[in-house]
Amino acid sequence: MTEHATVGQAPESNDVVLMLERQHQEIRRQMDEVLAAEGKERQKAFHRLVRQLMVHETAEAEVVHPFARRTIEGGQEVVSARLAEERETERLLGELHDIVSRAPDAAEFSDKFGTLRDAVAAHMESEERFELPQLREAGGAARAQLLAKLARAAEMLAPTRPHPGADSAVERMAFGPYLAVADRIRDAVRKAVRGG
Repeated sequence: MTEHATVGQAPESNDVVLMLERQHQEIRRQMDEVLAAEGKERQKAFHRLVRQLMVHETAEAEVVHPFARRTIEGGQEVVSARLAEERETERLLGELHDIVSRAPDAAEFSDKFGTLRDAVAAHMESEERFELPQLREAGGAARAQLLAKLARAAEMLAPTRPHPGADSAVERMAFGPYLAVADRIRDAVRKAVRGG
């Protein structure tokens, strides 16, 4: 298996489940880095973590969740629960982004970051328990490789910061080119689900 580093520094994999599990490990490591750093270094570590989370969540939203929704047992419920967790994470990231910009060493940041860390850890554990094992079984090796390629393509379009509530018509028009690419990725996922 050929591997090299991704945008988020976790090694790539030709298997989408291994890819996501490695990203989870990288996210855990980066959360530790944020807590250990101070001042400007904390700001930098936090921004690296945000980028990694955005890359990871984009791949899931555009590729993994649509595939899981259609192929795993209880897929709709499993994915809906993960999406609710992701929305809460994005909300917390937005609040933390404001705090770290003005007072990275403030107790307010540490307290809210602890809440984020717990939420992200619980989210990743839920994925690893409820979604990823079924995804591995449902996909098979060929689909796991295709999904990994599609996920890496989606990652290149990841935002660099959280955008909670980006649902208005104006925002959709502004992100039109991104949505067009996302539609193509979704079409490829649908084709992979059908086995063709």
